[in-house]
This record gives sequence, structure tokens and C-alpha cells, in this order.
Amino acid sequence: MKFSSSLKFNAVSDWWDEYIAYDSLKRHIYQLEKEQHGEGIPYRDVEANEQSNLLGQSSTDAIFEPLLDKELKKITLFYEGQEKELLDLVTQLEVLVANQEDAGLFDDGRYLDDPDDDDEEDDESISRSPERRRRISFTRHGLSREATTSSRPHRLSISSVDTIDNERMSRSLAGKIGDTIRDSFISISGPETIWTSKSNYAYDTRLLFKRKITTLYVSVSNLKSYVEVNQSGFRKILKKYDKVTYSELKDRYMHQVVETAYPFTHDSKDRLKDAIQCLVDLYTKCVTFNDRNLAVQQLKLHQRENIAWERDTVWRQMIAQQRRGDVEDEPMTIGALFKPPGPGLFFIPTPLGTIRVTKKMIFKIIAGIIFVALLNFPVMEGKEANRCFAILIFCTFLWATEAIALFVTSMFVPLLLVVLQVIRDDTGKTMTRQAATKWVFSQMFSPTIMLLIGGFTISSALSKTNIDRVLITKVLSLAGSRPSTVLLAFMGVSCFASMWISNVAAPTLCFTLIRPILRNLPSKSAFGPCLILAIALAANIGGQSSPISSPQNLIALQAMDPPLDWARWFAVALPVSGISIVLIWGMLLLSYRPARSPDGDGEIEIKHIRPMREPFTHKQWWVTIVCLVTIALWCVAHEIEDYVGDMGVIAILPLVAFFSTGVLKKDDFDHFMWTIVFLAMGGIALGKGVMSSGLLEVMDVIIRDLVDGLSLYAVVMILSPVVLVRHDRSHSNEKPKPPFRSRSSPPL
Repeated sequence: MKFSSSLKFNAVSDWWDEYIAYDSLKRHIYQLEKEQHGEGIPYRDVEANEQSNLLGQSSTDAIFEPLLDKELKKITLFYEGQEKELLDLVTQLEVLVANQEDAGLFDDGRYLDDPDDDDEEDDESISRSPERRRRISFTRHGLSREATTSSRPHRLSISSVDTIDNERMSRSLAGKIGDTIRDSFISISGPETIWTSKSNYAYDTRLLFKRKITTLYVSVSNLKSYVEVNQSGFRKILKKYDKVTYSELKDRYMHQVVETAYPFTHDSKDRLKDAIQCLVDLYTKCVTFNDRNLAVQQLKLHQRENIAWERDTVWRQMIAQQRRGDVEDEPMTIGALFKPPGPGLFFIPTPLGTIRVTKKMIFKIIAGIIFVALLNFPVMEGKEANRCFAILIFCTFLWATEAIALFVTSMFVPLLLVVLQVIRDDTGKTMTRQAATKWVFSQMFSPTIMLLIGGFTISSALSKTNIDRVLITKVLSLAGSRPSTVLLAFMGVSCFASMWISNVAAPTLCFTLIRPILRNLPSKSAFGPCLILAIALAANIGGQSSPISSPQNLIALQAMDPPLDWARWFAVALPVSGISIVLIWGMLLLSYRPARSPDGDGEIEIKHIRPMREPFTHKQWWVTIVCLVTIALWCVAHEIEDYVGDMGVIAILPLVAFFSTGVLKKDDFDHFMWTIVFLAMGGIALGKGVMSSGLLEVMDVIIRDLVDGLSLYAVVMILSPVVLVRHDRSHSNEKPKPPFRSRSSPPL
């Protein structure tokens, strides 16, 4: 989660204007970047769509530091006022508790006062009886008690459990609550006090102080969180400033200014900790019968409930937006957690309601009709071959039209192969459904699938440890500022990255790296769209360069006879990919002329990309070594197959090495592209079914007759469009949209 989103989620809503203005400071950073690049012109912020001017100053630090000082002063003034108010309340509460102890067990018809609680309700879930409710009101002169009756039902909440039930709460916070307060009291040894007595007056007093201590505890905890969030905000914004402007302000400003400011000193933090501990002690004495652990648990439970109550809507909407895959620039609609359904082609009224007919619904109906027709009309010779042909056409149609999710179509394959008894054994006899089930599933989870999972593991490890970004920025820093060179460098980086972290993740990574370049381009420059298109095309080229970059590569590798190792694959794929990159680069230069200035006067200069300066950590070295060893073993797999068996076994090495050492976690495993895995499994099962049913031999004869007499070039030209269309449809839902488009550049 980005810090701007984290700030919105963790901030106390009533204090929002008193937090660090992170988004505003970020906009100033981009303005300074534009000024630093040498253009004293009005700057339009790409992210905020705001335009402003910069004063011409030589030092960006001299401009940015006063902005930070202003935010720091605002935070300090607010914190000083809140701290004084809350610490005074804690002191007053200590005095009030001491006075209550001195007052003893007899109330004389009065309660000690607090004018703020006149309108608050009792915690009804721990009342003494369902008929009687008490409302405690405070006055400056003493205690008054008003007994009222109410027929309202009980209202149960997490924070209103029986906090006086020491015996039951020590067993479990979620235990059952007694019907009455008298049932929840335990026997107390020693002299009876206001905090241990079972009288109605003692109960009401403890309930009163429970509410006061809990409210103050939440407020002090919020102030502590306020300090932590703002300190993190200064650290994040200074890190971004140093990265964008190539400055070194972060360490100096944090140590000399931020950490010496009043809210962020150790003394201030210690005062808040002492206040929290004092409130825990008071809660222990007044509510939980001197059980400190129980007091800490209950106070934290109250705090969590307060956070859940205040921030539940924001959190759910942020999570829903992430799951929908919305673009960053799209605003979140308040109260709308799901996107409305798209418009239908037409509507059919029925007694049960109106049916919205969509294009996908029509495709599903057509697929079902084709499937039933092919099953009932013999098109191919042989019963099993004809049924397999119906399954093949049915799944291909669904894959091509995407009427349902691609991986769901893949799951149709084993279901239909078994139910329709398509699989035959080596003697040509149809297998029973029990035997066919075992055979199909054994074929689906093949070494190819394990190799695909191993590729996902390497990709995840490289991304999580930031190795991909380190290597890419290092290469791009050598490209200089000439547009044609920068364009070729990004294409090479995108191609190489897509070989190892997939041709889906590679362009996404590159798009994040070109943000500084696009922000500093002149208005209507052709370099922006040219660069975005170059990255996308180069990632497609990289998808053919490595066996693990695309699932179809692995399937082709498995189908080759004799088998092909990685070294031989690279010997063919790398030269073809290199030539393709150069040809695409030349076509883009001729088509876009990206170096030309928009006004036609001279050439533009590209902002230099600085390599990351952080040294390699032990974890990064470990990931690098494991990845290199794994790739090396894949390259010589056929020479060592007597020892490892298959490349799928080698793919287990990064899984064990990364997950056992903590480099990757369970959440990383959950985020693997399992839809692609299931898509590949369905494709493998369908291929095996075509071979086992005899359909392959029948199709082989038909195709041979069709292309008989044609040259090899003609055969390739006939079959290539079919493969091209299939490739386009299968990748249409895998390729991510660019997360932004330069507003200073024309659309593609």
C-alpha cells in the first residue's frame, strides 16, 4: 500500500488537517524536478493535474526545506496542545480515582461527578438486571443517581462485555457473559473496597470509571499513532525528494530537525508511554481486580473496536478497489464496493424478472449448441476421436471468445475427457472412467507445471528483494540522455526482464521507471508514446526468449522429440529476439522520430536515470546465487538427467531455498499466477486427450491431404494466422494496461 493511501487509512479523521501534507509536498517535489531539469516554464503535475510556476532558485533544498519546516511547525503546535490537554485529563482522572477511594463504599445518594457524561448510556450488556437501567450523571458538587426503567432490548458489542468477570475473562475474552452482574462477581478475599464490592453503587462506579479510562486510553493511543505516522511521513517524503532531485537531504534533516522537534523527542514519546501505563494501572485497579494482563487485553480490544468502527468503510473500499484492479488515477466512489454490470445487448422480460442478454451469454449458448451438434453427428472417424474433436472445438471457441474465464474453460477439459470416455489405453481399448481419471490428473501435473511454478518463484524473489530494479536502473544509467539510445536501452531491459519475471510483470516494472522521464518531457513530445509502445513490444519479444517467460514455451519444450535443453533453446531464441528488437527499434525511430522537439527546433534531452545506491544485502546475494545456479542447471538438464530426472525437479530448488529461508512467505505463494497454471494444465490435458483418443492420427491424415504439394513456406503462411489469432486472444486478459499515460504526450 502506498504511503498516501496508508496515511488516509491510519489518520484520525478529526485530525486530518493536522497531519503532514504528503500529497502537496509530493507535488512540490515534481515541480522542483522540472525546475532542476532546466525548464523555467509552468509545470503540469502528471498525477494531480495541477499547474503552477516555480521561482528560479539555484538550490532545490532552499525551496523545499521551508515547506518541510512549515509542516513541522503545524504538527508541533497541534501536538503540544493535545499533549497538554490529555496529560491534564490523565492527572485529573488519577485524582478522581483517589477521591473515590477516600469516599468509601457508601454513596449517601450521590456519585462523584463528570459533566461530560450526562447524555451517555450505560453499558447495557453488563447491567444488573434487564428491567433496571442506570444513567450516571456528573455534577460539580457531588453525585446524583437517577434510576429509570426501560424496555429496550440489550445491545451487545465487543467492548461492552462483562469487564468485571475476572474469572471468566481470564479464560477467554470471547467467553459467555452472565445474565446479571451478580453472577459475574467472584469472591474477593481481604477488605472490601469500592473496586471489589458487589453493591449497586460500587457497580455503577466501576462502570463509570471503565468508560472514562477507556475513552482517555483511546485518545492517548491516537496521539501516539499521530506522532508515528507523521514521523514516517517525513521519512518517506524526504526519501522521495532525494531520489527525484538527486539530493542528500534526508539524513541531515531527519537527524537535525525532525528528531529534535518536540513531538518526536524521546522525552515526548516517554511521556505518552507513561500516560498509557498510568491508564492501564487505573483500569487494573478499577475494573479488572488487579489483573494487569486482563486490563491490557481489554483496553487493546477497545482500541481495536474503535479503529474498526471509525475506519471500516475506508478500509473495505480500499481493499475492494485493489481486488477490482482499478487504475490508480480513478477516484474511489464512496459507498460503491462493486462495479455496476455492463449494458446488455437486449432484455427479455419473464415472469421471474428481466433477463439481461450480453455478448458473452450468446457466446456460451453458441458454444453449447456446437458441442451438442458435434457429439451427435460423426465428423471424425472413431467414436473417441469424434468426442475429443467436439471437446477441442468447444474449448477452443470458449478460449477464443472468452465467454468464461480462460482457466475455467481449462477445467472443462478433464471433466469432459473422463465423463465422455475419450481416453484409450495402449491397446486402443477405451479406459474406464476410474482409470481415465487417474491418468488425466497424472498428466495434468507434469514436470512442465512444476517448471512453471519454479519460474513464478524466481520472478517473485527477484521482485520482492528489489534485484530486478537494481539491475535495470544500473543498465539504464549507462544509456545517457540521447533519446534513441534511451529507447533502445529500455527495449533491451524490458526484453531481458520479461525472460525471467514474465512478459506481464516486466512492462509494469518498466512503466514505473519511466515516470521521471515522462514528467520532464516537453508538451506534445512524441517520445512518450514511442517509449511506452517500445516497452510493450520488447516485452512480447522477451516472451519467446526464455522457456519460463510464457506457458506456451514450456508446453512446446515438453512436446519436442528429441527433447531440447535450455542451452539449445537460447541458441535459437536469443539471436531471433535480438534481431527483432533492432528491427522494431528502427521502425519506431522512423515512425515517431522521438528525438525531435515538438516545436521542430533541435532535439529533446532525456532525464538521466540514476542507479540505486543501496549496497547488495545478504538476502539479495542469496537470491542471486540460487537463481543463477537454477538457471545453469536448467541449461545442462539433459546432461545431468541421470541425477535429477527432469527440469521440473530442478524447479523445486528455488521453492525450497526461498520459502524455507524466509525470503518468500505464504502470501507470496498465494499471489502466484495460478490462473495461468490451471490454463496450462488444461492445455496439457487436452493435448494428451487428442493423442490418446486417436484424433491426432485422424487430423494428421486430413492436414497432410490439405497441404499436399504445397511448399514449406506456404504451409507456414497458412498456419501462422491461426496461431497469431489464438495467441492474441489468450494474452488479451493477461497484459496489464499501462498504469498511466503521459498527459504531456499525444495518445497512441
